[in-house]
Order: sequence, then C-alpha cells, then structure tokens
Amino acid sequence: MIDFNYQNDFEPIDEVVYSRWLERVATSESNTIGEISYVFCSDEYLLELNNQFLNHDTYTDIVTFDYCENGLLNGELYISTDRVADNAVDYGVTFSEELHRVMAHGLLHLMGYGDKSENDIVVMRSKEMEKMNMFHVKQ
Repeated sequence: MIDFNYQNDFEPIDEVVYSRWLERVATSESNTIGEISYVFCSDEYLLELNNQFLNHDTYTDIVTFDYCENGLLNGELYISTDRVADNAVDYGVTFSEELHRVMAHGLLHLMGYGDKSENDIVVMRSKEMEKMNMFHVKQ
C-alpha cells in the first residue's frame, strides 16, 4: 500500500495514478511494495529531519527511510516540494517531471540503488529516466 501525506500546502496529486505508476516501477525491478509513505513537505520541515536523523545541515529534495524486510519494499519518503520547484527551474524541466524523478529516486533507493559513487550515480540517473518514462504507460 502506498500512502500520500501532505505537511504543507502542496496540492494533492492523483493518488490512484501515482500509486499505479509506483507499483509498475517496483514490479519492473522484480520488487513488491509493502507499506510506503510519501510525505510532501517544505524545505524547513525536511531540513529538520535531515538534521535530526542524518546529522546533515543541508537542504535536500528527498530523505528516504528504508524499512524493507522479508522481500517487501517498506519505507517513508519525505519530499521537499520547495526543492523540487527550485530544481525544476535549475534543470530546465517542469515541476511534474522533477517530482517524478525524485519520487522514482526514493523508490530506487528502497530497491537497493545508491548514489554515492560516480558509477552509482550514472546507474541511478539511467534508472530514474527509465522509471519516469513509465509514468505515462497505462497498464
């Protein structure tokens, strides 16, 4: 089950459409979703979490808490909609495109993909694009 929560004034997404897409993303990597919660929040909210739990005093677009067990994807994914908006401008993409990238990025982390080494980053970016392209696929 995928839950969507809103800690700021972010306009709710079409949760059915997004849930179906995220399920397809997981299935495409031979994974099964257990309990996943996406929380849309402000920069300040996510900065506080980043400080408290990761000891990072920096703004970020997503913080992923991995609770995967018994072959199921379980986790909490906190997304700063402020960062998504700023990054969309910086990268020259729409807000929706950047939101899809960040949502896929967090789910890919739960599936074991990293982004610490140069090689990991190349693989992650490729997987993000692949999964973003699945958004408009109807199944």
